[in-house]
Amino acid sequence: MLLVIIPTYNEKENIEELVRLILDLKNNPHVLVVDDNSPDGTGKIADRISMTHPDRVHVIHRSGKLGLGSACLHGFKYALNHGYDLIMTMDADFSHHPKYIPEMVRRAQDFPIVIGSRYVPGGGIRNWGILRLINSRSANILARAMLRLKAHDCTSGFRIFRKEVLLALDMDSIYSSGYAYQSEILYRCQLRGYHASEVPIIFENRRRGASKISRKEIFRAALLLFKFWIKPLKIKK
Repeated sequence: MLLVIIPTYNEKENIEELVRLILDLKNNPHVLVVDDNSPDGTGKIADRISMTHPDRVHVIHRSGKLGLGSACLHGFKYALNHGYDLIMTMDADFSHHPKYIPEMVRRAQDFPIVIGSRYVPGGGIRNWGILRLINSRSANILARAMLRLKAHDCTSGFRIFRKEVLLALDMDSIYSSGYAYQSEILYRCQLRGYHASEVPIIFENRRRGASKISRKEIFRAALLLFKFWIKPLKIKK
């Protein structure tokens, strides 16, 4: 069974339509909204949706804005405790469209990790400025070079993990609470022998609301790469 984890912070304009599209998919996914006490009331909207679909939509309320990586890890622990076999993460702003989920689920039958990828043939980005494109490309080039990652889109948050991958990770040892977690968890998975398959997606800039990525988050991600480059992790398989 598939659980789709959606971290949220101020996504009231998107969350209801996004969850509806996910629930309409034929493979009957469940949804977990992990809300970081959104001031705009996103958590209350998620609660209302959950009351309508109590068996398929679940909500975790956290005390404040604790970070994307922290929200995903919180969701992973929930998924493992509740017996889900496939665990997906995706953004709440429609940059990751639910239409790609069925193909990603199909690919997960043969691969332990599946990434919705902007940087493989057939993938791409729409409605980004040149500076954001350069930043994203540079981050992926650095992650691949410094951590020797095999994936082409190391910073994509649109992913499926099979249960056995998450069970093999020591999630409490993951350093990153923010966006740097995307590269770190791939690094840890690869060290344990788990490699990703990439499904091409078209990444569209958010329809509504504001981006949550700050310069501080970008700086922290760069620092993490240098940390692991200087002192690589040693993980016992």
